[in-house]
Amino acid sequence: MACNQERITEQEVKVIPKAETVLDIQNALGEGAIWNHITEELWWIDIEGFTFNTYNPKTKKIRTIDVKQHIGTVVPSKDGRSAIVALRTGVHRLNLETEELTFLGSPEVAINSIRLNDGKCDPAGNFWVGSMHFDQIEFAASLFRITPKEEGVTIDKMQDSVTISNGIIWSLDEKTMYYIDTKRGNVRAYDYDKSTGDIANERVVITVSDTLGYPDGMTIDAEGMLWIALWNGDCVSRWNPNTGELLQTIEMPAHNISSCAFGGENLDTLYVTSARLDTNEEELKAKPQSGGLFKVVPGVKGVKSYFFGQ
Repeated sequence: MACNQERITEQEVKVIPKAETVLDIQNALGEGAIWNHITEELWWIDIEGFTFNTYNPKTKKIRTIDVKQHIGTVVPSKDGRSAIVALRTGVHRLNLETEELTFLGSPEVAINSIRLNDGKCDPAGNFWVGSMHFDQIEFAASLFRITPKEEGVTIDKMQDSVTISNGIIWSLDEKTMYYIDTKRGNVRAYDYDKSTGDIANERVVITVSDTLGYPDGMTIDAEGMLWIALWNGDCVSRWNPNTGELLQTIEMPAHNISSCAFGGENLDTLYVTSARLDTNEEELKAKPQSGGLFKVVPGVKGVKSYFFGQ
């Protein structure tokens, strides 16, 4: 299912040169890319490696924290100095100075069979995080909204019958939420109310053919277009959520592409995570840097991410 030239020519979409490898780190399941504009670092996680990672492009400094359990995603707190992490045991605050975890809450009851997966913060500073069954059982998972309070958090289930909860992002006017359940092969949009955190009016705005791969992580650029990482697709892709049109693809030096985030001083660099998981010997031979962290300058800028408690 590689993002090959023949397929792209047939679909008449723009192809630009391959991305550059930033770190050949061979993550088992790299995910959750997000740019911390306060510390000027890229944050991401390795779900199966149990690690939270940071990378400073200016100093080239890399930091890895072993959280000792599955970690589904990470977002910065509003001051950018601590991390909110979705672990197998629930949502925690990670003190980046001491590396201590403080439990905030757990949205799942069947924690032995279900783990938290991808998620991001909305314009109001609420943390939206989804889940998935370890055996990827259909409709067994959910999407949650975690709202910060003066003391602790409140947790609300916003969607059920989810299979693999993944990319989530909000439109530039803060009125629409876009969401990916990978097994559905599409992007759904919802009307979003910033004052209440509620969503309504579900509809499909993008359909991804399984010949392209499976939609995974997602971000948005300054023109309001969506960038979607394609698992089993060798590339990231740019889409127009207003028309459903595939606008552009960028080939990656890995087979399973998992998440993407705009970063850098001018937010003009797209960072991309990948995985070695679910990659066979032939695919690894063709793309031995699978599991690496990549970057590309696509010619469009991103926007700042929302942080927890914003």
